[in-house]
Amino acid sequence: MKPRLIIFDFDGTLCDTRQNIIKAFRATMDALGLPLRSEAACGATIGLTLRDGFAELYPALSDAEVEHAVATYRRIFAEHREEYMPALFAGVSDVLDKLHSDGYTLAIATSRLTDSLMLFMREHNIDCYFTYVVGSDSVEHHKPAPDPANKILATLGFKPSEAIVVGDMPVDVLMAHNADIKAVGVTYGNATRAELIAADADYIIDDIRELLPIVGTFC
Repeated sequence: MKPRLIIFDFDGTLCDTRQNIIKAFRATMDALGLPLRSEAACGATIGLTLRDGFAELYPALSDAEVEHAVATYRRIFAEHREEYMPALFAGVSDVLDKLHSDGYTLAIATSRLTDSLMLFMREHNIDCYFTYVVGSDSVEHHKPAPDPANKILATLGFKPSEAIVVGDMPVDVLMAHNADIKAVGVTYGNATRAELIAADADYIIDDIRELLPIVGTFC
């Protein structure tokens, strides 16, 4: 059965935000005098909320210190918005246009704040394709919990069997499976093919355009 609802992750799936996120992490570390973490360590937190990301990078920080780091990161990102504006991955606009034209309902489940997500979506003129978005400020429990996907299903009136999740990180695959939804892992984002295989992704693609035949023959 073909899916009727496609739930996309954003960072590393639709938009190439990796280097911009790492720049903002590094600038925050400098501003707060925190020990620098490697690019790989910073990149591994993509897909988590900022709070969870800083807690993972600096487990010794108190809750208040983590919140201060998050606030500093957001201030820095806002001050350098134009510099940090990411680009869409090749083929994303065409794929979204095709899926939307073919009658699929499109949604986003992201660990990014909703305001930030909408800013980037409007900047790239893709907001018109999406019926519903769930940011980290829209649910209590974040990926890999099923809550973001479940909220989309409940709000839009779909069953798990009618949906598919597309994301670049193991947490996206785990969120999908925790909600009884099949998952497509993409290798061009922030996780490796091996990591997506280990997370038990149902499909793995190297280019967003490879999604079209998958959803057309979904079973």
